[in-house]
Amino acid sequence: MAALRRAGHVVAGFKVGPDYIDPGFHAVATGRPGRNLDPMLSGEERIGPLFAHGAAGAELAVVEGVMGLYDGALGTEGFSSTAHVAKLLKAPVVLVVDASAAGRSVGAVVQGFVAFDTEIRIVGVILNKVGSDRHEAEVRAGVAPTGVPVLGVLRRDTRLTVPSRHLGLVPADEQREQASAAVEAAAELVRQGVDLEAFVAAARASTDLDVEAWDPAAEVAPADEGRPVVAVAGGPVFSFRYTETAELLVAAGADVVAFDPLSDPLPEATSALYLGGGFPELHAEALSANDGLRRQVATEIAAGLPVIAECAGLLYLCRELDGHPMTGVLPATGRMTERLTLGYRTAIAATTSAFFDEGRRVRGHEFHRTAIELDAEVDPAWHLPAGVEGVALPRVHASYLHLHWTASPDVPARLVAEARVHAGLGK
Repeated sequence: MAALRRAGHVVAGFKVGPDYIDPGFHAVATGRPGRNLDPMLSGEERIGPLFAHGAAGAELAVVEGVMGLYDGALGTEGFSSTAHVAKLLKAPVVLVVDASAAGRSVGAVVQGFVAFDTEIRIVGVILNKVGSDRHEAEVRAGVAPTGVPVLGVLRRDTRLTVPSRHLGLVPADEQREQASAAVEAAAELVRQGVDLEAFVAAARASTDLDVEAWDPAAEVAPADEGRPVVAVAGGPVFSFRYTETAELLVAAGADVVAFDPLSDPLPEATSALYLGGGFPELHAEALSANDGLRRQVATEIAAGLPVIAECAGLLYLCRELDGHPMTGVLPATGRMTERLTLGYRTAIAATTSAFFDEGRRVRGHEFHRTAIELDAEVDPAWHLPAGVEGVALPRVHASYLHLHWTASPDVPARLVAEARVHAGLGK
């Protein structure tokens, strides 16, 4: 994406699946918002429209896959896989193959991917982590009989290393300078090793996608007068949110104001609060140190401030996290664990709140190594296959579950409606 941008193209970047981190790097590479395409969370019928919406104004769109080409949700024969999204978009596929531990056998790998599903159009291959000219020649010789053109060869390069930790790469929002340096190094490596003209030609030969672009304004109905302020947590701790989240809130009639809970107070005239995901467990002490915000959030919520909190937001609303005081809105403590909780979830609302009616069914995603322990009886947010989860108060909904609001546009609309009431603007 960065190499194409440096070559003068306007590029839109997308990521298959529920990943929040990679789109952050896409934004660094393209200068445009990174976006996700996930049939499991948004629904198959929205993938084309969301793609058209995100690609508006761009000359090229690059969709980064997830895991292996055919790997999707477990037990679904590839639902939400990269191949699934490629079919929905009628998009050609460029296969990136790690050649670091193989030679001619790479050809067998490529041939296997081509033959596995003939509806997928693999139009080229990029050989990654090639060690030498001799190694390159051997790999090329293996790929040649497949008829799939080699569009590029990338050598091993330590400059491309990006720090990672327990849930993957360190987000770009936490290491802007290093992320930019890694993206620039990748762009230069691609410029030297990939035939960008052939790559662009493959994209331009793709089948036209005849869909109407997704429009947030068509999903929600804004009120006629007054725009309440919806505060959206951001900064290094709360970087996990989908681009369409803010777009839906704006379309529903809100003024969306981002703030950093590490250092900022609530924005002036805040009438609703959205606390997304991120890594509060790595910044618990710093979050706790902003005691002014913690007290302000607790006071405003006690006065009726409507709040939707996902994952990191849930932890921030607890009494403490790993021994560090948080807002104390919920009678719970959060802690880091060794256990990874990961996967798609079908959830049913366990309690009626301002945002969900009891019995409402949604699809979401969990991704965390923390746990909370309740020390008082509260109404749960969701029924999950493994039991109940989260906390639902009349105007506060806090849970580990991440939702893509494009599949539930009434949720941001209801949040803004509650914000209007809280701001005294009526319904």
